[in-house]
Amino acid sequence: MKFTAIFLLLFAPHTFADNWPMWRGASGVGITTEKNLPLKWSATENIAWKIELPYRGNSTPIVWGEKIFLTQPLEEEQERALICLDRLDGKELWRRTVKYTDAENSHRTNPYCSESPATDGERVVAVYGSAGVVCYDLTGKLLWQRDLGKIQFTWGSAASPVIHGNLVYIYRGPDPKAHLLALDKRTGKTVWQLNDPAVKIEGRSDGFRGNKDSKWICSFSTPILVPTKKGPELVMNYPGSLAGIDPRTGKRLWQCDGLNPLIYTSPIAGENVIVGMGGYFGTTVAVAPGGRGDVTPQTLWRTERTPNRLGSGVIHNEHVYILNTNGIMECLDLKNGEVKYSERVRGRGPKQESWSSMILAGDRIYIPNQSGETIVLRANPKFELLGINALDDTLTNSSLAASDGQLFLRTHKHLWCIGKRR
Repeated sequence: MKFTAIFLLLFAPHTFADNWPMWRGASGVGITTEKNLPLKWSATENIAWKIELPYRGNSTPIVWGEKIFLTQPLEEEQERALICLDRLDGKELWRRTVKYTDAENSHRTNPYCSESPATDGERVVAVYGSAGVVCYDLTGKLLWQRDLGKIQFTWGSAASPVIHGNLVYIYRGPDPKAHLLALDKRTGKTVWQLNDPAVKIEGRSDGFRGNKDSKWICSFSTPILVPTKKGPELVMNYPGSLAGIDPRTGKRLWQCDGLNPLIYTSPIAGENVIVGMGGYFGTTVAVAPGGRGDVTPQTLWRTERTPNRLGSGVIHNEHVYILNTNGIMECLDLKNGEVKYSERVRGRGPKQESWSSMILAGDRIYIPNQSGETIVLRANPKFELLGINALDDTLTNSSLAASDGQLFLRTHKHLWCIGKRR
């Protein structure tokens, strides 16, 4: 059985095709088994519904059954909210808020609540940066709440929670004391904590300019779970390195050095390869899962001085697909990193950059740009653009969620349900 098939079986509930329980879906790598997602739409065609949102936001919605969950900053009220919506028409079912009045740094393009929620079908977990983490049941009853301390970083935070088994994994970074936490999803109690590894930046040739105290040493990565013959690994993009961690104990199993110290993306995995990508003047490294200790000498391939990358890509049929922030789509050979194509993809909206992460459905790649236009491409080493679907040119930095033949896209003004009305 191929690695990707094992991946989907390991992390998919029996309703995998119907639910989108976490950022980047049940597998955490943006892959869905959906076969009937829409190909063409506009602001007035093939839209089931849209609802107005109270303020801007960058997080991605999640879907479980007939409910949609969305984190939402309420800027004037100084609150951070988890909103539950009816999947049928977008009507708000309940809203739960946390008041937080302390000053917290964030970039002007990164509103609070950029972290997407996560659910296992019984509870939903939302992370609010310095405002802590909350857990509710699906009716909105508070199950537990934790104060995890402040995150102190000039650009704020964005890493989303990951639920697996009885644990919820939360990356508390970027921060001078960044660390990965595992909490008991039933009680919120800490099961283990793992501090970030030391960053090696001396003698770099990838264009990085900085020193050990530079503000550019940071990771916004959400960890992913990767199956191996030895059991699942929790894989994390750290500043300067890619690492595999025992999800039960928090023990670091392996580390691959070579990433640059500025990380926006999450790791991507498939076909027995893990790929980690850096941001500005980026470095990309590829390594096999399941290693032990320092696996840097076993790096499969490495490229330096890549374009800026904020969104995470996908792996399909021995190729890696990534949309660079500047709107250039790249296809790389999974075996050696060779560029198969590099093509600029342009719609008609005012902002053609992309901060979003792509999803893969069959052989189709879906990815929004900042104008809310969704680019659809064939996952093939020969460039094939299937369409660019515009909405209303409203800014979006969110990623798509896919569920039961529909796509959900959050812009700074609306949440859109794309596809046939249920």
